[in-house]
Amino acid sequence: MTKSISELLDAAAAQTVAVIRGIEDEQLGQRTPCVEYDVRDLVNHLTQVVVQFQRLAAKDNSHFGETPDVVGAGGWRDRFDEETRRLVAAWAEPGAEEGTTGAMNFPARTVGHMVLGDLAVHGWDLARATGRDYVIDPVVLTEVVSAYEDLGPGARQAGVIGEPVPVPANASEQDRLLGSLGRDPHWKP
Repeated sequence: MTKSISELLDAAAAQTVAVIRGIEDEQLGQRTPCVEYDVRDLVNHLTQVVVQFQRLAAKDNSHFGETPDVVGAGGWRDRFDEETRRLVAAWAEPGAEEGTTGAMNFPARTVGHMVLGDLAVHGWDLARATGRDYVIDPVVLTEVVSAYEDLGPGARQAGVIGEPVPVPANASEQDRLLGSLGRDPHWKP
């Protein structure tokens, strides 16, 4: 049985919220496997993504302009938790997965997969950057792998994901996903 985007987001959010709650203030300047971001910037970016994809679930336009400094405003751990709860609720609304959404007029379920991938992979990025292991929920992982078989080439062309990092043929499904999204699965701070 196919899980709803809301159910998948709930599982991914639970993991990522736990990672964010475990980030110490002194770790905010550390680099991440997502090379353009340090921990602080990635928390800010991911919070913005979560907020904007709530809008997309409601078929509103997103506004991704300048990334707000959520971390600098304080209470960012609780805010991220609250915003992910709103994200899950937004995608649980009747019709959220139907039709199209966003300026690119993508199918709504595809857009839901985009934010699912961000939660799962950036959760991994933040965990690794702060010295922790992170195993993406298996159901979420399967869904993200499937979605990025279609989304990956366009995302790479748009500069949203990096060039693939080679992984061994016998690599785990998670390592293959991370490599396909431009991350070294064995990256360490």
